[in-house]
Amino acid sequence: MRNYWALLPAIAVCVVLILLYAVPTLINPRWTSTALGLFQQHPEDGETRLTPKRIKSRRMLAGLMVLAALALVGFNVSLNRESNGCYQVAQAWGAGDSEESRSDPCIHMLYGSFIGDGSGDVTEENPQPVTQYQVVEGNKPKYLRWIQNRPSYDDLDLVIGVVGTCSLDVKVVEYDEKIMAVYDATEPCQPGDDVSILSIKLKKPLGDRPVVTVDDKPMQKINPDMDSWPTVLKKLVTGG
Repeated sequence: MRNYWALLPAIAVCVVLILLYAVPTLINPRWTSTALGLFQQHPEDGETRLTPKRIKSRRMLAGLMVLAALALVGFNVSLNRESNGCYQVAQAWGAGDSEESRSDPCIHMLYGSFIGDGSGDVTEENPQPVTQYQVVEGNKPKYLRWIQNRPSYDDLDLVIGVVGTCSLDVKVVEYDEKIMAVYDATEPCQPGDDVSILSIKLKKPLGDRPVVTVDDKPMQKINPDMDSWPTVLKKLVTGG
């Protein structure tokens, strides 16, 4: 997958250089003013003598530079959280692992269904099973906010992920006693490198109804999602 952590050394150098100037300036602007004056061949008279107004302005500039340094680190962490999170979720749904798809997982490996929404009647006599589903309740999956063609974040109850080319033939039928999801085709869906996310809105709450597939076989309930911010920061600090 795209490895934004590789940018960290360059970002670290920028941050260190910024802090070497900004932190002493915040403490005492005269220190950095004197230090910079050492590199001038012909310092102007009174250059190192700072008025209260200039002291204030230098401290404000230093504060902005510290914020910029923090923003650089935060931006890098955010990009990694997005990319790595989409990769992990796509793998949980059964996506492949080609080099091309790993270049940007949130685009090439995971997306909301462009065709097919699970509606319609089952037409095949011997449909194929669908293996996994995710219930959307409480703390809703954060990855749904990041993928392209994302489904409505609030208006869904179930999520079913299948290989992208197979999403058109997935049918989800709601009964009073169960929810049934099948791949309405004579041959099983072939593996692929990308996963299409079907968002399912039920007519009534799921409750205790089981989610099953062909022959009333229970589907596997999974709960993939992106790492939380504390987890990402912990990995950043520990190298995990």
